[in-house]
Amino acid sequence: MLELSILGFLAEEPLHGYELKERIKALSGHVRPVSDGALYPAIARLVAAGRLDQHTEEGAGAAPRRVLSLTEQGRADLLDRLRHPKQAEITDHVRFNTVLAFLRHLPDRAEQAAVLRRRLDFLQTPSSFFYRDGEPVRAEESGDLFREGMLRVARATGAAERAWLAEAIERLAQLPS
Repeated sequence: MLELSILGFLAEEPLHGYELKERIKALSGHVRPVSDGALYPAIARLVAAGRLDQHTEEGAGAAPRRVLSLTEQGRADLLDRLRHPKQAEITDHVRFNTVLAFLRHLPDRAEQAAVLRRRLDFLQTPSSFFYRDGEPVRAEESGDLFREGMLRVARATGAAERAWLAEAIERLAQLPS
């Protein structure tokens, strides 16, 4: 997900490393913080793979700063990652939000809708945090005030997300290609 975030933010504009880190942190930092020890090696891998360019500019202080930009190969990689998200990027809420943050970069509305449909299909499958005899436990059946709360909140947010996904898919179908 880190590489997707890097490619996605750089598809919008060139950034230096600190700006990029701050944007990634704003997107998911409270849930999955990004460290320099993860960010800068990921940037180095993307540069080595030809997906990013870097050049040095004068910094606000005495130190120059490295500015990163997306290459055509990087843009192609971003679009491929958005067209074909891994299953974990569909099923994990935080990872899906990262995909969602950059899905607008896919130029084909049908491809955008296909990604949303995958998430909607996943959310239609009955699930729970807790199971009894192999069956999902409903909030009202939990017998535990706190688990009931978890399940009720999950049910409400799931319903809201399913409604938004259905609406977004419908709106994409109505837009001109």
